[in-house]
Amino acid sequence: MIRFLLRLLGFLILAGGFVALVIDGARSIAAGAFSFTPLQASWNAASPSTLENTRGFFDETLHAGGAFDVVAAQPTFVALGVLGVLLMLLGRRRRRLVGVAP
Repeated sequence: MIRFLLRLLGFLILAGGFVALVIDGARSIAAGAFSFTPLQASWNAASPSTLENTRGFFDETLHAGGAFDVVAAQPTFVALGVLGVLLMLLGRRRRRLVGVAP
């Protein structure tokens, strides 16, 4: 059940990354130059309070505020794509070993 939920969540996040890529691509074509939306701007537009809570968590608890800033500066489609693929890999089924007794 947990594997299914991880795969489903990973797939949905990966789909969100693809949507962000299409939006950024359309914006780039319209502007005539590359323009990608950073994760921080997308997250701030969706939910500013959770962005600040997460930033505070990384600063106070993990003492890794710089790492959070580096990730938040990446394009949205890259961050969502990587997270989606990681969740899908965590939820994948184990390969059956051929010729090995269980």
